[in-house]
Amino acid sequence: MMQRFTFACHVPAMLLCASAMLSPAHAAVAAPAAPAAPAPAASSAPAACKGTLYMTFDTGSQSQAQLIADVLNKRHIKATFFLANEKTTRGDYSLDASWAPYWKARVAEGHAFGTHTFDHVYWKKDLANGLIQVKPQFGKDGGKLASFTDQQFCEELRRVDTRFQELTGHKLDPFWRAPGGYTSPRTLAAGSACGYQHAGWAPAGYSGDELPSDKYPNAMLLKKALANLRSGDIFIAHMGIWSRKEPWAPANLDALISGLQDKGFCFATLREHPGYAPKKGQP
Repeated sequence: MMQRFTFACHVPAMLLCASAMLSPAHAAVAAPAAPAAPAPAASSAPAACKGTLYMTFDTGSQSQAQLIADVLNKRHIKATFFLANEKTTRGDYSLDASWAPYWKARVAEGHAFGTHTFDHVYWKKDLANGLIQVKPQFGKDGGKLASFTDQQFCEELRRVDTRFQELTGHKLDPFWRAPGGYTSPRTLAAGSACGYQHAGWAPAGYSGDELPSDKYPNAMLLKKALANLRSGDIFIAHMGIWSRKEPWAPANLDALISGLQDKGFCFATLREHPGYAPKKGQP
């Protein structure tokens, strides 16, 4: 059975977010006088969040990769990235050595990382002989149907982990995301058996950045996300989509995050999500 996997989880999370820094007032002094009392220090006491959201980004054309990093840093947001070895607008691939500085910088910033299958492998169907029919988008078999055993599917997930360690010296976190969100009981079981839990997204968390911009303009998508996201939701966007005429991120990402922060939301990686955080006793 085909399943486009989404994960809607509304949890009463109460994480803390930093309060805004206040600028000290400046006043002119007409004549020498007793020294003025020092301006009060800006408050560093955190304010309680009204809810927690989980920003996630899948690799893509990578046209928005630096912009995404810049916005996350500007807003002090930690996100979760799902990596596949995808062709980029620079003419290389997103897990080539040329991308090592980018991924190392994101590791240093404290983001989380999962596998998105190495060749961006789409699940097609579970076969009666116990194999899994898939269609890689990239690699030597890109665009062709293939049949994987559970172990081969597991190895496809682990290839990203191995490559990420080569590029950054760090392992991935123990979760994966299926290209297109298409899963089956067999792919979910195969991923779990080799240590990766599938992470989908909430219905309200779908950015719509893959949709045609003439029918789904950025302003419409932004308004919908701001109105519908709820605490515990996982949000998904891509690091660049080849087919969308008006890219989503430049117009929407900063506005979305600032709008959600104004509503009292804070953000965390999937490491902190109650559905994916390590259980007590786990490493």
